[in-house]
Amino acid sequence: MTITHVQLLSVPVADQDRAKDFYTSTVGLEVLADQPGVHGRWLQVAPKGADTSLVLVDWFPGMPPGSLRGLLLRTTDIDADCARLRARGVEVDGPKATPWGRQATFADPDGNVLALNEGAQ
Repeated sequence: MTITHVQLLSVPVADQDRAKDFYTSTVGLEVLADQPGVHGRWLQVAPKGADTSLVLVDWFPGMPPGSLRGLLLRTTDIDADCARLRARGVEVDGPKATPWGRQATFADPDGNVLALNEGAQ
């Protein structure tokens, strides 16, 4: 096998404009692409400099909006990121200590559940 990394992850959303606003203005990701695609609008976002990006999709019938669970975003300052999310009106659970570091969870407007993780010191 010559796989080097995960390139894309599809996030099922109901409204791509609302999702774009949340993932960029609220979470702080950057838009990498926003253009017509083969199946519909190709809306790709990612943390600055990341190898893996998210595609905010509304065109996969088998992926209803809000069905994503377990997307883990790595952070270097979980307390500051949780405070920023809360200041922007997002309900955040945590941070809590885990064996692999500190973790907090929150949901996007569609109910997709994401987590922030700050690795163990």
